[in-house]
Amino acid sequence: MRTDVLGVGFDNVTLDEAVGRALEIMDEGRSAYVVTPNPEIVQMCRKAAAVKDAVAGAALVLPDGIGVIYGAKILKRPLKERVAGTDFAEKLMERMSKTGKSVFFLGAKPGVAELAAKKLASKYPGLVIAGTADGYFTDDGYAADIINAANPDFLIVGLGAPKQQESWMASMRDKLRVGLMGGFGGSIDVWAGTVQRAPLGWQKAGFEWLYRLIKEPRRIKRQIKLPLFLLAVIGQRIGRK
Repeated sequence: MRTDVLGVGFDNVTLDEAVGRALEIMDEGRSAYVVTPNPEIVQMCRKAAAVKDAVAGAALVLPDGIGVIYGAKILKRPLKERVAGTDFAEKLMERMSKTGKSVFFLGAKPGVAELAAKKLASKYPGLVIAGTADGYFTDDGYAADIINAANPDFLIVGLGAPKQQESWMASMRDKLRVGLMGGFGGSIDVWAGTVQRAPLGWQKAGFEWLYRLIKEPRRIKRQIKLPLFLLAVIGQRIGRK
């Protein structure tokens, strides 16, 4: 039973529990996928049925964003903890490295996925790099051919608009031979070192969003959706009384 926050159901799991479930799903080899919605994605789900359906069809829906955690608390449906996509994927790859499982990186600008793969392979000896491809492809069939030829246990998808990774994974799941895939936004850039993530103290305090806004002021149009999300949550809570 998932925890509903503005119509999006989240799995109420810790980071370790999520990784454990992912490994089990991966071994089933059914091309299932993981999504990590933040408040912005939740708002998109409220406006676009296709995105909402894509999120609902995921094998794991993890709360990436402190706003989702606050929203669940306001609704009296607390989630165990925030499970950031970057943390989840890296923890999963660490576990995979102990059993020689393989990963394919799809997304980011040319050369970035290769750099991320190189750094993670060095950090986690035993992790098999099945392949990499940037996110600037125009033919989904071409991308599928490359991925299927590599036959990875885990496919990391980092695609933004207009491809919109949640919808892309939902539409491609029957065309891909992978154990599990997950959409992790800009995580490939973080692993490559081309984008700096907030210091750990900011992350633990729930201010990673503010750190990113300070570093990238142009994100203000996206970050404004956080207070709008919380207002919607409060409205839902009042409406239930």
